[in-house]
Amino acid sequence: MTLAGLSLRDLEYLLAVAEHLSFGRAAQACAVSQPTLSAQIRKIEELLQVECFERAPRGVLVTPRGAELVAQARLVVAEARRMFEIAAAGAAPLEGTFRLGVISTLGPYLVPFLLKPLRARFPHLRLLLSEGLTRHLARQVEDGELDAVLAASPLPGPELTELKLFREEFVLVVPRDHPLARVEQVVRDDIPTSELILLSEGHCLRDHALAYCPTRLQIDRPELQAASLETLRQMVAAGVGVSFMPQLAVQVGALLDDMVAYRRIGDGSMARDVALFHRPGFSRIRDVRLLRQAIREILGEQSAVKVAAALV
Repeated sequence: MTLAGLSLRDLEYLLAVAEHLSFGRAAQACAVSQPTLSAQIRKIEELLQVECFERAPRGVLVTPRGAELVAQARLVVAEARRMFEIAAAGAAPLEGTFRLGVISTLGPYLVPFLLKPLRARFPHLRLLLSEGLTRHLARQVEDGELDAVLAASPLPGPELTELKLFREEFVLVVPRDHPLARVEQVVRDDIPTSELILLSEGHCLRDHALAYCPTRLQIDRPELQAASLETLRQMVAAGVGVSFMPQLAVQVGALLDDMVAYRRIGDGSMARDVALFHRPGFSRIRDVRLLRQAIREILGEQSAVKVAAALV
C-alpha cells in the first residue's frame, strides 16, 4: 500500500463526514460538491480496504474500524497543521493569521470592544474568528483547527492550557412589568425558577443556571428554552419569563431596554470566569500570552465595560 494516493485533504473530508454525520453537510463545510466528497470517501475506503461509514436512510454512521481511522486522521491533520505553527513561531509577535474561537454567549458582546484596539496594536494580525458552542470549539483547538478559544472556565472535554482573563457576573433579566423590576437587587431565593428561561443544551450559561438553582429548577420545559442570548432576551421582553444574562450582553443589548429590566444578584456568586485556552504544546504560546495581555489592557481602558478585575 502506498501513501501517494492519500492526501491531507482526503483526511479532512473523512473528518468532516465523521463530525457532521451527513455527506451533504460535510460537503458544504468543505466547500465542495457532495458528489466530489462522496467520491473521495469511496477512494479512501477502497485504498484502505475499510468501510468507514455506514450509509443509513436517516444519516451516516461511523463503523467501529472507521472510528479508529477517524481518530488517527485527526492526529495526522493536527500534526500537519503544527508544521505551519512551527513556521509561524519565528515571525513577529501576533503577526499573520491567528484563528480564535469564541463561545456564542461571549463573542457578540466582547469582540466589538476588542477589534479596533487589537488592529491598532497589531496591524499585521489577521484574526479569524469562529463562534460556536464550547465543546465544539474546544475540540477544534485540540485538533489544530483553531489556535485558541475564549470560553468560560472550567472547560469541559479536552485538556487545554488555561490563561485566566476576568470574572463576569450574571444579572437577572425580567420584563419591565414584572414585580422584580421594581426592586434594586435580588437574592437567590427571589428568583422565580418556574418562570426561568434556559438556553438550549451545549451553552455554558445553561450549566451555570442549573448549578445556581440545582434543587428548584425544572428543565423539561421546551417552551422555556432559547437557542441564543438574543432570543432569550426577546422572550423576556415578550413577557414569557425571566432569565440570567452576562454583564457584557447587558451592555451591548440596549435596544430592548424599554421592555426589560436587569437586576444585580446580591451575593455575586452567579458569575463565570472567562479564560483563553490553547493546546498544551502549542508552539505560538508567546502570541497567545500577548493576546491575553492585550485583551486585559483593552478591557481595563474601556470605562464602559463592566467586568470584575482580571483573574490571576
